[in-house]
Amino acid sequence: MRTPTLGPAERGAALTRMAERELDVLVVGGGVVGAGTALDAATRGLATALVEARDWAAGTSSRSSKLIHGGLRYLEMLDFALVREALKERGLLLERLAPHLVRPVPFLYPLRHLGWERLYAGTGVALYDAMSVSSGHGRGLPVHRHLTRKRALRVAPCLRKDALVGALQYYDAQMDDARFVTTLVRTAASYGADVANRARVVGFLREGERVVGARVRDLEAPSGEAGAEFEVRARQVVNATGVWTDDTQAMIGERGQFHVRASKGIHLVVPKDRIHSTTGLILRTEKSVLFVIPWGRHWIVGTTDTGWDLDKAHPAASSADIDYLLDHVNAVLAVPLTREDVEGVYAGLRPLLAGESDATSKLSREHTVAHPAPGLVVVAGGKYTTYRVMAKDAVDEAVHGLDRRVADCCTEEVPLAGAEGYRALWNTRARLAQRSGLHVARIEHLLGRYGSLTEEILALIAADPALAEPLTGAEDYLRAEVVYAASHEGARHLDDVLTRRTRISIETFDRGTRCAREAAELMAPVLGWDRGRVEREVEHYEKRVEAERESQRQPDDLTADAARLGAPDIQPV
Repeated sequence: MRTPTLGPAERGAALTRMAERELDVLVVGGGVVGAGTALDAATRGLATALVEARDWAAGTSSRSSKLIHGGLRYLEMLDFALVREALKERGLLLERLAPHLVRPVPFLYPLRHLGWERLYAGTGVALYDAMSVSSGHGRGLPVHRHLTRKRALRVAPCLRKDALVGALQYYDAQMDDARFVTTLVRTAASYGADVANRARVVGFLREGERVVGARVRDLEAPSGEAGAEFEVRARQVVNATGVWTDDTQAMIGERGQFHVRASKGIHLVVPKDRIHSTTGLILRTEKSVLFVIPWGRHWIVGTTDTGWDLDKAHPAASSADIDYLLDHVNAVLAVPLTREDVEGVYAGLRPLLAGESDATSKLSREHTVAHPAPGLVVVAGGKYTTYRVMAKDAVDEAVHGLDRRVADCCTEEVPLAGAEGYRALWNTRARLAQRSGLHVARIEHLLGRYGSLTEEILALIAADPALAEPLTGAEDYLRAEVVYAASHEGARHLDDVLTRRTRISIETFDRGTRCAREAAELMAPVLGWDRGRVEREVEHYEKRVEAERESQRQPDDLTADAARLGAPDIQPV
C-alpha cells in the first residue's frame, strides 16, 4: 500500500474534507494514543479524522524515555496484568508492527548486596523473561544472564568497583518516540484517515446533551482569515489529549469520571564517550528507577517523577532537576558527569490517573476509557508501550455509539509504514549504498529511521545530489531529511524538524542553532516561505533555545517555568 505524503497541499485537502462530511470518528490529540486511535478506527472502515493543536507528538509523546518495555518495576508492585500486556505489545512491535523503528537494548542492573538481592532480583527478571515468551511474541530477545562483578565491569567499565558486587543483564526495547508517532499518523492516513496538525479544537458542537463534533481553528491560517475556523461534525468524538484531558473536558462543562494529573520527568543527553559501557544501566533510586540508555552516539539519563501544575505545553527542567539526575548517576560512575558534559535536556509530562496518594510515582500507569457524555469518549493514562491497546479500547467504546455493526480491531496485524520490506532492504544495504553513492553507515541510519520509506529519501537525493550532504553542525542527519520532513511528514515549522523529525535540539551542544538557518532554507521552497518567514523561524528557534537554557539555570519549577515562557509559540503572519 502506498504511504501518502503529509505535505502542505495534503494538509489543506484533509481540512477541507473534514468540514464537508459527517465523520464516524473525530480524534482530538496527535500524540501516540490519538494517532493509534485514528489508525484503529480507519482500519475498521470508519470515516475518521485526527486533529492536533500543535505538531504530531509535540507533548508527552516526544519527551519520553524512548523505551518500549514491559515495566520491570511493576512486577515488584505485583501488577502482573499490566506487565503481561506491555510485554505482548513490545513483542508485536519488535517482530511485526514496527521492526524498523523498535530495536532491542540491553540493560545492566548492578547488585549492591550479596546473596539475597541476586535471588530476589534474579527471580523478578526470570519471571519477566518467562512472561515475555508466554505472550507468544517474546522469542526475539536474548534472555537475562547473571554476571560476577568482574564480568559486569568488563561489560560496563564506567562503573565504580564499590558500586556493585555483581549484576544482572536483561533486554528491553527502544525507539524514537516522535518518529514513531509521525509514522503512526502516516499509516492512519494510508488507510483513509484525514489528518491535520496545527488544527486546534476550540469548542465542541452539541445537540442537547449529545456531542456531535467540534469547532476547529486552523492555526496556520492568518488571524481573521475566512475559513480559519470551521465545524467538523462526527458521530463520535474521542478525546485523547493526555495531560490536557481535563482542559478539553472543560469545554463541554464536563470534568469527566476521572482526573488526570501531570508528572514531570526530565532527561539529560550526554555524548557516548562520557560513559564507557557496552550496555545500558538501570539503577534504583529512593523513589523509582534511573535509566542510562544508549542513544546512537549519545546516552539518555533519566528520569525524574515530580508533580507539575504549571504550563503544560512547555514543561521546564530546573537546575535542581538536573542536579538530581547527575547526583544519582554519579553515585555509580567511576568518572562523574558534570554540567559541561550535558548536550541536551528535555522535560515531559506523564498523564497519570489521580488516586488517593499525593506521590505521583504511586498514581496509576493504567489507562481508563469513559463515555462522559453521549457522543464523547475519553481515553487517558497508560504507558507509551500499550498505546495500541488504549486505542482499541477507545474505538470499542466509540463503536457502542454507532448504530451499525463495525469490524473488530485488526491493528495487531497492521504493520506501520516502512515496515514492509524493511528486513530485505537491511540485508541489501550494501547494494543500496553503492547505488545511491552514500556510505553504508548512512543507509543504516536511514533504514533505522524510515524503514522501506528510505527509498523516498533516496529519490530526493537522486533528483538533487546536494541533499546527500550532511547538515552543517548536525552531521548525523542529511539535508534530504529536512526536506522530507516538510514535504512528506507534516513538519510546518523549523522547531518541528529540529526537535521532533530529527533530535538535533538535544543531540548537539549548541541545541541546533548552528544548523537552524540552513534547515529553514531547505524547508522554505516546500512550504512557500519567503526570506522574511525564514528569518522569523530562525529567530523564534534561537529564542526558544535561549529560554530553555535560562530555565535550566533556575533553582525551582516556578522560576524555570517563568523563564521558559519567555519564548512564546510561533504565530502565523
